[in-house]
Order: sequence, then structure tokens, then C-alpha cells
Amino acid sequence: MPSAESTQASVHGPDPVRPTREDEVAATGSEVIGGPLGRLALVGTSWWTPVRVVALVAIGMFALGLVQKAPCYNGAWFFGASSQYTKACYSDIPHLYQGRGFADGLVPYFDKLSGDMPYLEYPVLTGVFMEVAAWLTPGSGSIQDQEQWYWMVNAGLLMVCAAVIAVCVARTHARRPWDGLLVALAPAFALTATINWDLLAVALTAAAMLMWSRGRSLAFGVLLGLATAAKLYPVLLLGPLLVLCWRAGKWRDFGRALAGAAVAWLAVNLPVMLFAWNGWSQFYRFSHDRGVDFGSFWLILAQDSADPLTTDTVNNLAIALMVLCCVGIAVLTVTAPRRPRFAQLAFLIIAAFILTNKVYSPQYVLWLVPLAALARPKWRDFLIWQACEVAYFLGIWLYLAYTTSGDAHKGLPQDGYHWAIGVHLLGTLYLCAVVVRDILMPERDPVRRAGDDDPSGGVLDGAEDVFVLGSAAHPPRHAAHLEGPQVEWGADGRPSSSEGSL
Repeated sequence: MPSAESTQASVHGPDPVRPTREDEVAATGSEVIGGPLGRLALVGTSWWTPVRVVALVAIGMFALGLVQKAPCYNGAWFFGASSQYTKACYSDIPHLYQGRGFADGLVPYFDKLSGDMPYLEYPVLTGVFMEVAAWLTPGSGSIQDQEQWYWMVNAGLLMVCAAVIAVCVARTHARRPWDGLLVALAPAFALTATINWDLLAVALTAAAMLMWSRGRSLAFGVLLGLATAAKLYPVLLLGPLLVLCWRAGKWRDFGRALAGAAVAWLAVNLPVMLFAWNGWSQFYRFSHDRGVDFGSFWLILAQDSADPLTTDTVNNLAIALMVLCCVGIAVLTVTAPRRPRFAQLAFLIIAAFILTNKVYSPQYVLWLVPLAALARPKWRDFLIWQACEVAYFLGIWLYLAYTTSGDAHKGLPQDGYHWAIGVHLLGTLYLCAVVVRDILMPERDPVRRAGDDDPSGGVLDGAEDVFVLGSAAHPPRHAAHLEGPQVEWGADGRPSSSEGSL
């Protein structure tokens, strides 16, 4: 049992939280590199700082993900209908180089495409990213050579995004830099990183979360606006942030964040909106008009029904379910015994969006990985969820191999694919349930057990409440139960002990 003096010194000092001392899985895994750090180990005296280690591990895992795509690089993307699925190395990137006019020098959003997709169906900043990669791609050689180069150029740019994400997560919780390894070592992160261009939006969102944790609300808003210009989902973070700022009375900071997001989004989108409206709106038309698709529970319902729901009905029901989830998260925020951490609500709102959506593509796990690492930095739960996502990653390609292999039927039939969907939906729901439990029982939260309040909360960290409902309006003296750390309401009180079960 550590003394009160040693505990206070460790909490207020610069020493980082060591996961090998509080996480059984981390302690066991550390045996590969010599075991947990000892009490007398010298920390911070080497070039190998936690952030640098996390960045290098992230790059190494990304490189392994590229190796996993190697069977497709020289053949499966170009020859054979199902080989890219049986080898689980599919990527949109090489196929869209020619399919979206980059090989012909067409300008996204302004030049019309031939075929079923009249314009590029991605948000503007992602389109800019794709166009820059096309500029860097050599235009000589066969179309296969160009597509290979295009994939490699994009992989290099996306690797930078992956490193940025890992570093931002490592620095967001200042005393928990090793939590960045959850991102760096996430197997589903490496497997799906180069399926599409999602890492751009994820990197901007992770950088925005870092800025908010440092109290820089305007910078947070600008980065979040840019992230929303690359992918729609980041704008959802403004919802829980609004309720948190309402509970803490931080309206000015929320206003700065909202203004920064709006200005940044308009700066990217307005020129295209004004001069190429049809091209700009293609992303929104496509999102509305597409039917139920891979990975969602809606697909199970559609494939098992003799009279499936129409696309408009699914759209309306999905919106209704998402609204219910938003209401539930808002109620949880204002009635929780202690104000939830921003990262917890950020994870819940994005998970709710994905779970209720009519498509849950395998690369959508990238949206959740950094938020999960901040919301629930516990290796056991994180790896359970990752195992479910890896199972789905294999399941979807085996199912596509089955549907594209003709009479050979190589792969996973429809019923098996439905089980794979169920596994990855349940994995995400499991992690959501654990995060909700941490909110309702703050003593179970690994971050708060270490003595912090809301290290990703910026101005919310340690702030007093001004608006609460239910039992939270009359809290007990301490926010946690006796067997866990006891932190006084609206104060900078720190836990007197770090013991207890998670």
C-alpha cells in the first residue's frame, strides 16, 4: 500500500502512469521485452521517450499492414475476380485511380465522370488528398504501373497520418503516454489502414482532441472543421461537447470551438460549392441514395427478409435510432454521478453513429481506435474488441470471395457472413457498455483511478458543475466508492490509494 505522500507526489509530478503497474495484460505482454519497469528504473533519461516509441511502433505496424497487402500489389488487384478477396488484401485506392478520373487528369468535382458515378463521391478535403497523390504519381508506364504507384504514394501519405494519430493519442493524456500503444499495436488498425482514405479525417480528429486537451478551443474547432471536410463523422463530437460545456458552464470555449469548426469547414467547401455544386453535393446524394451495405445489421434484415425495407425507410429509421442514442448520451451526461470525460462521450457518439448506420465498412474501425484508447485504456477490453474486428475483417473478404467465385463458392456463405457481422457489432457494443459502466461508476475508470479527472477535457478538467439533473445534483462528498480512489466534487482532490479491481 503506497503512502499518501508517495501517491500525491506521483500524481502531481511529471511521472507518467505505467501501464505495467495497473494493467495485467500490459504487465504480461511486457515480458517479451524484459518485464515491467522496476521501482528504481530510470525513466525519461533516454532518447527512447514514450512518444517516440509509440510513433515508431505505429510506423512499424503500418508497414506490416502494407506487407499484408503485398499479394494484391502484383496481381490480385488486376487479375481474377475473387483473388483480392481470398487473399484479404482488397483496397479501394488502386481501383479508383482510373475509376474516378485521376489517371485521365480530370479535376474532382468539376469534371464529370463516365459511368454510374457522375462525380467523385468523397468530401472535398479527401478529394484534395486524392488529387495531390495523383499529382505525385508518375504518369508513365502501363495503367497497372500507375495504379501501383498511386497506391504506394497514398500509403506513404497515410503512414504519416497513422504516426500523427498515435502521437496525438500519446500526448492527449499527458500522464498516460503509453496509451498510444493501444493505437500503434491495434491489429485492425494495421489491417484496414490502406483500404480507403479514412486516416486523413482520423488524424485531424486526433489532433483536434489534443488541442482541446490543451485548452486551445479555437484550434480544436479549426481542426475538427477540417476533419469534417474530409469525412462527415467528426462533426458529431460537437454534440457531447455541447452537453459537457453546458454542465460545466463553459459556453465561451464551446462557442470558439463551434466558430472555428464552421469557418474551417466553409473555407474548404465554399469554393467548390459555389463553382461546382453538382460535384460538391455528390457525396451527400450518394450517402442518402445508397442502399443498405456491408457490415450493418440492416443488411442482415434485408437479406433475411422476403420484403426488405426501402432505402428511404432505412434512412428514416437509422436517423431515428441515432437521435435516440444522442438523447440517451445527453441524459447520461447530465445525470452521471461525476461529469463524464470528453473522450468517453466522443467514443460513444461515434460508435452510436456507426452501429445505427446502414453501412459499417471494415475501415470504420479506424474512426474508433484512437477514441477507444482514450475512453477505455484497458488492454483486455481493447483486445476483445479488436479480436471481433479482425474476425469481421476476414469475414467480409471471405464472403465477397464466395459471391464472386461463381460455382466454385470459395469462401464464406451468407449465413456465415451474418455471424461475422454479429461478432463485430457485439464487440463494439461490448466496449460501449464498458465505457457507460465507467461513467456510471467512476471508480472503475482506469484514467480516474490513476488520479486524473478529465485529461482530454481541457477547460473541463477539474471544473465545477453548474447544471446537473437527478441524483447528480446532490452528490455525496466523494464521487467514488470507498474501495476506489476518492476524489472530491469540484475540487482538485486526488485519490488516496491506487488499489482495487478494475
